[in-house]
Amino acid sequence: MIIGSEQKSVLPEWTLRPAGCIAHPLGVDTVKPLIGGSLPDNGPIAIEVAHRELAAITGISKAGNFADVEFTWRWVSINPVGAALYDSGVRYLSTVGFRSYDDGWRIVEQAIPSSQPMEDALHNAQPISP
Repeated sequence: MIIGSEQKSVLPEWTLRPAGCIAHPLGVDTVKPLIGGSLPDNGPIAIEVAHRELAAITGISKAGNFADVEFTWRWVSINPVGAALYDSGVRYLSTVGFRSYDDGWRIVEQAIPSSQPMEDALHNAQPISP
């Protein structure tokens, strides 16, 4: 996700965070269609630029009613801004915990000693070679 704000000047300029780079007026033509017809007077705007795609389940370690599932994933851009920011060829390795219940397996959303919740697994992902 990119957070940006329009600077008031003769030429429009967009500050993109978290990368901290500046998109100059030529880039505005790419960004404006992504945010719709109206801009807020002040403050940030959110633009969805990519989503995660599961590449493969690479391992499962099970102990009783708990399991750690190792998987690879990648960013998939959904517009030109995402294509410029994310390399879809880079794969990330994550591990998430599951727990068995009477109706099936569920992702563990709170930390337990041998696994981590999905949000932490995605945040702690390590890039791996394609």
